Amino acid sequence: MTTVAIVQARMGSSRLPGKVLATIAGASMLARVVTRLRAARSIDAIVIATTTADLDDAVAREARRLGVGVFRGSETDVLARYVGAARMAKADVVVRVTSDCPLLDPHVVDAVVALLDRPTDYASNTHVRSFPRGLDVEALHRDVLERIDRLATSPAAREHVTAFILEEPARFVVRQLVADRDDSDLRWTVDTDDDLAVVRALAQIDAPYGLRAEVARREPALHANAHVVQKATFA
Repeated sequence: MTTVAIVQARMGSSRLPGKVLATIAGASMLARVVTRLRAARSIDAIVIATTTADLDDAVAREARRLGVGVFRGSETDVLARYVGAARMAKADVVVRVTSDCPLLDPHVVDAVVALLDRPTDYASNTHVRSFPRGLDVEALHRDVLERIDRLATSPAAREHVTAFILEEPARFVVRQLVADRDDSDLRWTVDTDDDLAVVRALAQIDAPYGLRAEVARREPALHANAHVVQKATFA
């Protein structure tokens, strides 16, 4: 079984263009995501799924510099992009991660992947939120991804890759990883300049996410992005 982390990344963010290559603790945000994934024992390979737009040539160059795979596909049909990347990598299991989560925790990645036994179609820590936003991980079998691609037609399902699972929950066996504590109010993803400032500060704390969360709660500057509203998606 080959487990491939596929990281969706593009330069054209509506709120913070170019964020994927923003510098955090001396490395690009994309490089930090790749580093965190390489520390996960469950991941065999990493592919950056970017678009065919000229603007994303920079993303492809950074991925090659990092020594990971690159797949380029549709900007709007992200589901099709994932399927293409999974086929290219010959993945048996796909782990979905986004490039705006540079504080991704390798142990959380491994814990989500461990939930994906054969009877389970999909595992994540996103549908029941308990981890800080920005530690999001989803895992599904390649054949499940292919099935979603065949059946999903709504714009939300094509854009958000796994949204069809919430649209048609009776079709899937789902398992959720829930943390021992509720840190879902903490925001460690990057959509705005305020998010970036917080994540840059948090990146200086070399600790498991639980300890980092405790420090963040004690320091107002480390949760100064609490006012940022997450863009509406399926989760």
